[in-house]
Amino acid sequence: MGDVLAYEAELLGLVREYLDFAEFEETVKVFTKECKIKGKPLPKPAGVSSRDSKALPVQKDLLTAFENGEQKVFFQLWEEHISSSVRDNDLVAQKLEFYLHIHFATYLLKHSMGKPDKAELEERISYFKAYLETKGAALSQTTEFLPFYALPFVPNPMVHPSFKELFQDSWTLDLRTRLEKFLSLTLKVRQTPRLLTLFKENGQCNKEMLQHLHQQLVESEHRTMTYLKLFNKMQADYCNLIGVTAELVDSLEATVSGKMITPEYLQSVCVRLFSNQMRQSVAQSIDFTRPGTASTMLRASLVPEKMQDVPLLPSLDYEKLKKDLITGNDRLKAFLLQALRWRLTTSYPGEQRDTVLQAYISNDLLDCHSNCQISVLKLLHSKSDVVRQYMARLINAFASLAEGRVYLSQNPTLLQMLEERLKAEDKDSLTWENVLGALQKFSLRRALQSAMIKDGLIFWLVDVLADTDCLSDYTLEYSVALLMNLCLRSAGKKMCARMANHVLKVLSDLLGHENHEIQPYVNGALYSILANPSVREEARAMGMEEILRCFIKEGNAEMIRQIEFIIKQLNSEETLNDSIVSDDEEEEEDEEEDHNIMEADLDKDEVLQPQLGELAGEKLLTTEYLGILTHTPKSKKKLFPGVHQSIDEPLQRPVTPGYHRTMY
Repeated sequence: MGDVLAYEAELLGLVREYLDFAEFEETVKVFTKECKIKGKPLPKPAGVSSRDSKALPVQKDLLTAFENGEQKVFFQLWEEHISSSVRDNDLVAQKLEFYLHIHFATYLLKHSMGKPDKAELEERISYFKAYLETKGAALSQTTEFLPFYALPFVPNPMVHPSFKELFQDSWTLDLRTRLEKFLSLTLKVRQTPRLLTLFKENGQCNKEMLQHLHQQLVESEHRTMTYLKLFNKMQADYCNLIGVTAELVDSLEATVSGKMITPEYLQSVCVRLFSNQMRQSVAQSIDFTRPGTASTMLRASLVPEKMQDVPLLPSLDYEKLKKDLITGNDRLKAFLLQALRWRLTTSYPGEQRDTVLQAYISNDLLDCHSNCQISVLKLLHSKSDVVRQYMARLINAFASLAEGRVYLSQNPTLLQMLEERLKAEDKDSLTWENVLGALQKFSLRRALQSAMIKDGLIFWLVDVLADTDCLSDYTLEYSVALLMNLCLRSAGKKMCARMANHVLKVLSDLLGHENHEIQPYVNGALYSILANPSVREEARAMGMEEILRCFIKEGNAEMIRQIEFIIKQLNSEETLNDSIVSDDEEEEEDEEEDHNIMEADLDKDEVLQPQLGELAGEKLLTTEYLGILTHTPKSKKKLFPGVHQSIDEPLQRPVTPGYHRTMY
């Protein structure tokens, strides 16, 4: 009963709200009367009723104030009649309010016959500034509104390229239409009763969500226990190490005084340092008469047990594998592609993974060296969505390793096939995501960079990045990183110069994107293309420096330093000297930076699950496709270790997001 009393007022309010919504007018009167008689707390109904006769006059007054530029009158009515819950929580209302503030801030500039009254204009600009620093700050990370934060600081916004649209009649008419529609919906239509919302939320949809959350909870608990065990072991090892270190320091001090260290003492220290499994054999295995024996064994013990002796995976029958990849049914093809990818992504970095990759390459698993009409690569054009997706995932896994990129680059048609799939697949699909990831990794190789630039991929990427709402974090990050890698080349800079305004607009919008992982690539792309004089000229015309300085106020230290480099580049007068970048035309691949990062996204959101009795993964490969032991480790091509530049400067060498996260 106590619980009922605690929530009685809210419960009665829910009942009253629903009765009012369903137009039980007499019932509402009786209900209200009885609550009053019994002394029950009944909260006043929230919102504006559909039968409220004041709705239409209020709407008319708001529209009149909008048209006459009466800022104070308008926002007084706005706050009185639009509930705070709508103003604070409804994104549509927040965006509309932002544009309304822009309308009133620029009203005098649009409607004054001569020069606008300076005092009144300054008052309006100050009001707009105050809004940006308070309620308007909520939208500061939204690319749509970011340029407008520079509006109060622009001396003559009417001629500024970024703000010209605000002074066109069509913009004002469109805003009025949006305002009228919003007022009609908000003032005349009541919200769905909370009682009805609660009933819907406890339906089948909620049950499925609970099941999904329960599964996630079980997995999280399992991971937590694993990490807790690791943490406890590390903590115990740390305490043990501190204790041994303290003893050794004492022993060193004793030797200074002339005291000798006995072999028995060293033996006891070593026993404490080694793992439990090794302690029993330590006394017999360490010969203290031979210098360096203990330290060598200690270093060996520090290597994780699973890394000390990693077995090679069984060899496979690649002829049978390739035959089934081409002629098998779609489900078998998908399971094989998944298993081959898992073998690569789950193998231990080092000899085990190198051996897997070399076996794939030496047996030409993907038919990169084949000229046949029917090849494994053709699975990229399969009618099955799952087969296309799993083929794209496998190619992306190959492209994650430098040797894999060398192998894939030897097929002259693969790049074109990937570009076709990129433009044909839905942007929210995992196939699109993995094709994009593979192309981004391809852009580490100069010949493939040149081909992508020639194919017009820069134009396509800029158009995609103009609307980032439909992009996942992975696709957004890899799209921007691919654009940056292409812009680092002189041919890429020249391509950007052909549509400089569009490229600069997109990049300046991305500077304020809520995903901060993309900032290094946006900065790198901007810094690179601003080396072109025509791009610099366009950037100055659109007030790029003012936009950049807005980010200096809000960015972190690393971001600020990089933007300062970009501003310095923007204000430089250097000409683009083609002789300096003449190596752009040299497509030698003797050296490639060692970017070998197998990101976890390669195996995320698996859509293919085995049914009862079906084989999958390594079990499928070793049961149906076991081959004769043919492992012949090849000498790996020596890879260029990579040039590490200061994080203060924008990126100036091609990278992948996975490598950049790991190194920086």
